This record gives sequence, C-alpha cells and structure tokens, in this order.
Amino acid sequence: MTVNIDNLIITTPVPKSATNPVALELTGAQALATLPEVIARLSDGSIRMTAPTKGASSKSTHRTRCEWKEPAYWGLNSAARHRNYQTMTLQKVNLAQKVVIAQLHVKDDDSPPIKVFWNKGKITVGFRTDFNQLATSSSTVLADVPLGARFDVTIDVTNNGACTVSASCNGRTGSTSPLQLGATWATRMLNFHGGVYNQVDYTDDTPAEDGSVCVISQLVLSHA
Repeated sequence: MTVNIDNLIITTPVPKSATNPVALELTGAQALATLPEVIARLSDGSIRMTAPTKGASSKSTHRTRCEWKEPAYWGLNSAARHRNYQTMTLQKVNLAQKVVIAQLHVKDDDSPPIKVFWNKGKITVGFRTDFNQLATSSSTVLADVPLGARFDVTIDVTNNGACTVSASCNGRTGSTSPLQLGATWATRMLNFHGGVYNQVDYTDDTPAEDGSVCVISQLVLSHA
C-alpha cells in the first residue's frame, strides 16, 4: 500500500539553514523530493523516516525527530470520531531505547494529551487528563514488540473526549483502559503526529551514528 504523506507536515532533524539551527519543517512532498537521507519512499510504497539523535531540534527541546503531523488543527466536537492508525516497523532506536511513535498534540503548547512510546520493547502511553497538566499517567499497551517487527498502533478519540490507544504485533493485541479527556481540552485545537521522536537529549558527545529509523507501511487518518 502506498503511504500518502504529500500534504502532511514533516518536522525533520535538518536545520532551517546554516545560520538557523531550528528544525526544518516542510510538506511531505517537498521532503520526499529534497531530503532522501531523512525521509524516503521505498519500493513497496512505504515511507522510511530517519532521525539521528544529534541534529536540528525545535526551539523547546534538544531532542530530534523525523515526524509527520496533520497540516490543520481540529476540535474534538468537529467529528464524532478521530483516528490515527499506523502500521510501523522500527528498524533502529537510539541508545536510550525510547522514542515517541504517535501523538495527539495540541496547538501552541508543548504538553500534548497523548504520547505513545516505544520504550525498550514495550509500547506505552503517557496521558494528560487536563490541559497543561504537569505530570502524565503512564500505562503499557503491549509488551514484547522487538526491533524489526511490524506492528499496528492506533489512537482513537471521540467527540466527548473518550480515548483509547491500542496496538498489535505478531498476533498479539493490547489496549489501554478507557481514557477520558477533561473539560479543559474541549476548546483546544488538536492534531495527530507520528514517526520517530527521540527521547534523549543530544550533547557534544552524542555518537554521530546514534538515532532512530522507522518504516511506515500504512497510515490512515480519519475524522468522521
């Protein structure tokens, strides 16, 4: 299946310019045409995304990513159900063995309601019940998800803020217990993300070869 990312926005580990170290963002079509070292279409139509640990990052972090995100934000009440479904394979993960693979993010803030991690072979979730909540509640969705194994990961959100994160790998499935967004999210604008976002700060001593690589073989985003 050909994965269409042409109109998505890609946050890359490449700087905007030689004098501006902030991570470059561009459309999927532009990224595929100009940055084959970090994002490429494979012969089967899937997309490979590469994020060296040491590279350009956003203003608020020292963590790199090669991550897609929806180009337009939406409110919970704009559709009955919002879904982010990815089929992925992690080919490589940073030395910390922790990477964000999917998110439900929020406009103009760096504390999203849902982050989905691959963490040392487990798929886990960090969840914020309320907007700008400092601490997240954490849970494991599925264990024994090795590097090189294909897996599915889904974020489902309803218009009343009921959320479920589920995953499957090698015939096994797992899901969070029902998660409920508080009323503080009702007026916020949200969007889905996915790909690889390294969960380790880079330093001058970070090995050049360290990083994370994923292949996305299916991506379905729906609001209906």
